[in-house]
Amino acid sequence: MVIDKFDTELLKRLEKDGRIAFSTVALSLGVSNTMVHQRFSRLLQRGVLSGVKPVLNEKKMGFDWGSFTGLTLDKDYDSARVIEALREVEEVTECYFITGRYTLFIKIVARNHEHMREVLYNKIDSIPGIIKTDSIIELGCAFKRNVNIA
Repeated sequence: MVIDKFDTELLKRLEKDGRIAFSTVALSLGVSNTMVHQRFSRLLQRGVLSGVKPVLNEKKMGFDWGSFTGLTLDKDYDSARVIEALREVEEVTECYFITGRYTLFIKIVARNHEHMREVLYNKIDSIPGIIKTDSIIELGCAFKRNVNIA
């Protein structure tokens, strides 16, 4: 999909404030509300925007522990079934295919170290096909951002 200058400006404004009114964007760009709405809908439809949702602060919600965990699978081709099982573990917030010594890399959030141990030992390790986990405990996020919008 080609993203033109108008799309770029719309995305920049949405990144600054995802709740900004389309009418405010339209006024600042000198176009109609309808055009802003159509472009927004097109960006959603084509997957440039993967959704519109709040960004939660896990720490403020009581999830003080986080880990990045590498998963070694018995059979890499069985990853689809393992991923579906991981989707059922609400503490797993991200899952990536990676290269190297692991098949998958996941992000886990937990309320405390007991909760983390429960998630790892009782939920993750019990998924058939996972033969090893290797976790790195997260001590805090220095920054997190979207890709640069040209």
